[in-house]
Amino acid sequence: MILAFLAIFLVWPMAYVFKRSFIDAKGFTLFYFGSLISDPLQMEAIWTSFFIAVFVTIVSIMIASPMAWLVARRSFPGKTLISAFILLPMILPPFVGAVGMKMIFSRCGALSTLLMNLGATDEPIDWLGAYPLFGVVLLEALHLYPILYLNLVASFANIDPSLEESAANLGATPWRIFRRVILPLAAPGIFAGTIIVFIWSFTELGTPLVFGMRRVLPVMIYDSVSEVGTNPAGYAQVVLLLVVAAAGFWISKRLTGSGKNIATLGRITVVREEKKMSAGQMLAVYVFFGLVIFVSVIPHISVLMLASSSRWFLTVLPENFTAEFFKRAVGSEVTQTALLNSLSLSLCASIIDLFIGFTIAWLCVRRRIIGAGLLDTLAMLPLAVPGIIIAFGYLGCFGGFLNDRFSFLNPRVNPMALLAVSYAIRRLPYMVRAAHSGLEQTSPVYEEAAANLGASPLRVVLRVTCPLIAANLLAGGILCFAFSMLEVSDSLILAQADQYFPITKAIYALMDSLENGANIASALGVWGMALLAAALLWASFLLGKRLGQMFRI
Repeated sequence: MILAFLAIFLVWPMAYVFKRSFIDAKGFTLFYFGSLISDPLQMEAIWTSFFIAVFVTIVSIMIASPMAWLVARRSFPGKTLISAFILLPMILPPFVGAVGMKMIFSRCGALSTLLMNLGATDEPIDWLGAYPLFGVVLLEALHLYPILYLNLVASFANIDPSLEESAANLGATPWRIFRRVILPLAAPGIFAGTIIVFIWSFTELGTPLVFGMRRVLPVMIYDSVSEVGTNPAGYAQVVLLLVVAAAGFWISKRLTGSGKNIATLGRITVVREEKKMSAGQMLAVYVFFGLVIFVSVIPHISVLMLASSSRWFLTVLPENFTAEFFKRAVGSEVTQTALLNSLSLSLCASIIDLFIGFTIAWLCVRRRIIGAGLLDTLAMLPLAVPGIIIAFGYLGCFGGFLNDRFSFLNPRVNPMALLAVSYAIRRLPYMVRAAHSGLEQTSPVYEEAAANLGASPLRVVLRVTCPLIAANLLAGGILCFAFSMLEVSDSLILAQADQYFPITKAIYALMDSLENGANIASALGVWGMALLAAALLWASFLLGKRLGQMFRI
């Protein structure tokens, strides 16, 4: 049943997209892929998406690497609190943060006003109009560097200290130890995080859409949704994204599989002693962390200020502070419907993930069935496959040719069922990894004892296994629910009618409304941000340092 679910709602949509990109009414063709290369506009979109992904990855590495090294290898007061603050950018999707950042970098925004007040310029500057690529790269890098940081911390912390001590005893300098010992052993984790950042930034839809960048590949795919049944050109664009995601996923699995056993020996043999720092070094560390965290939360602050004020025009800070928009964000018919839709969809997705994710982890860890590795790989695939690919595939697979018995799966009639399934597919890796971690850390002797006393396998699972790993299942469910609440690509593509809008689609619709739409959209984003922050804190409390495993392919 689980294989059937994954085959229908994960493999089939990707296979369908792949098929439609090569086969049209006349048969096999390469015309649509040829048009990707021959059309200057499409090539511009491809290269722009590629440049965004490369620069976002580079900036994320520059931010995350020193932070991860200091947290993993150095001892200083307040490290636990700082580690929590590092994860703050994850609580706000860049799609929502873009709403507030537009108020800072727009022609009449805070930055232009500040420069004019300082005498640095005589007239307002439209930063987003002149440098839209900069805004997209900055916002996506500030959102994604924590994912890379979580992978890097685990990689640096899990290296066997005895290997470094042996190199030092043989006369190697610290730099040589880092280059010849630490870096090769940490490489699988580094590349795993880097590939996720690259794939997610290459396929990000919401941020370029809000900033008005139409000539990027994900936005062009979004614009072709209305032609999904008649024009195969959109399928060719989606396949290009799919090839990039599949290549990254394959590379990541190869690297993490090859380096896993060596890099984790340190947890079994030698306990690492974190190095203490001098007062000057600690001051420099606090300044560095403080500066990065401050810049990282600027999108959050800007969204909060926009939601809290009725006027922000040619002023450095907003004016006329009010709580009206927070009330309207949960009080109007459109937003109430969106909130109820998101709550119900996220709850359904979490329940689906709980059942399927636990079963997959149990089969892989406890039963060790034939093909366990393939099943685990299939379950982790949604981390690399962007939501825009899954949503586009659903429109093609289920839109228009299903009979009346399965009309509930037709997104053009009612997208709610497919939205819940797409959310579940997208967040399934979180539950699989959470349950997998809990089962690996729990001895099977209690389950064996219950089975020896005559308990059926189902009774053992319900009365022994599940209570033992309840904290892990709860943490996985929290992450699935919270991230589903703010899912972007699936919501923007599948929900086309007002009554089916989730929160993120309602935010996008409100941005263009005339009467304080951006303020209400920001207030709705703040409510979502608060929910995700609480969820991450709760999950971090339950999982501890294992939280990083949720974001590793």
